[in-house]
Amino acid sequence: MLILNKTAGVFFKPSKRKVYEFLRSFNFHPGTLFLHKIVLGIETSCDDTAAAVVDETGNVLGEAIHSQTEVHLKTGGIVPAVAQQLHRDNIQRIVQEALSASRISPSDLSAIATTIKPGLALSLGVGLSFSLQLVGQLKKPFIPIHHMEAHALTIRLTNKVEFPFLVLLISGGHCLLALVQGVSDFLLLGKSLDIAPGDMLDKVARRLSLIKHPECSTMSGGKAIEHLAKQGNRFYFDIKPPLHRAKNCDFSFTGLQQVTNKRIMKKEKEEGIEEGQVLSSAADIAATVQHTMACHIVKRTHRAILFCKQRDLLPQNNAVLVASGGVASNFYVRRALEILTNATQCTLLCPPPRLCTDNGIMIA
Repeated sequence: MLILNKTAGVFFKPSKRKVYEFLRSFNFHPGTLFLHKIVLGIETSCDDTAAAVVDETGNVLGEAIHSQTEVHLKTGGIVPAVAQQLHRDNIQRIVQEALSASRISPSDLSAIATTIKPGLALSLGVGLSFSLQLVGQLKKPFIPIHHMEAHALTIRLTNKVEFPFLVLLISGGHCLLALVQGVSDFLLLGKSLDIAPGDMLDKVARRLSLIKHPECSTMSGGKAIEHLAKQGNRFYFDIKPPLHRAKNCDFSFTGLQQVTNKRIMKKEKEEGIEEGQVLSSAADIAATVQHTMACHIVKRTHRAILFCKQRDLLPQNNAVLVASGGVASNFYVRRALEILTNATQCTLLCPPPRLCTDNGIMIA
């Protein structure tokens, strides 16, 4: 808790008066008897301000989320100071909406859970400071939550999944493979050595200027790549899969991004256009990048499955692979993982798309 208090002191700290006024805004009568423990979850690790109220049986009683995507599309990426200010502007409203939807008085909460790591420090600080103020006012237990562990365990909210299982977390900020042996028992098998797959897709989308494409102007980079890839040739140009000789389960996406940038520069010269204009071959490049990324993810995941089965860390039959995170909602990647799990006698499970991206439900 010493570390948490030190972190909270550096960042945004709402006044006690504001927190008191926030609590007084609820008209519900405190002291209602509830049969289950009820947790408020708060998530501000990156660019989504989210909150949810969940009981111990997994019932989602209320939730709310504010996405910053539209703002960050205009700036060409997430600017930490901008994300921090947007969290400050919205966190009280979002928490209030989640509690109001749940019809639960703050005094009837059993605990408050909040993401403390990993993520953008400025963003994390907003959620942490707000939570600690609530905890102090309400005299409730505080539960620090690891963002990636929350993603890994979300599937148990929607499916009956027993331990152990393999989890693949792929998003704009993270990429890892881990064996989940218990609620807080994880064996890390592989991680990205550089950038995350979602980050790579965003950077390629920016380099292709897809925000200027009439079909993609309101989409995030990853969504724009997925959308255009449906119209393109995935074998448009040849790219060697990253780390194809590495005998481990790690990932790498920087090389794929750099090779793609060189191909884009070459095509711009061939078509006689300047950087910032949309190439006629943008859909083909998008399809090739998405396909290469999916193949890389599948190959490293295949190695992890074989490793776990050879060492009896997973059942030989009907082992479960959970894929979560924003990139796991990419249907091309998901289909590639389905082919892998079918070939290895495993079962692929993915949370619903709305639970793949950052949300308060997974924290609660």
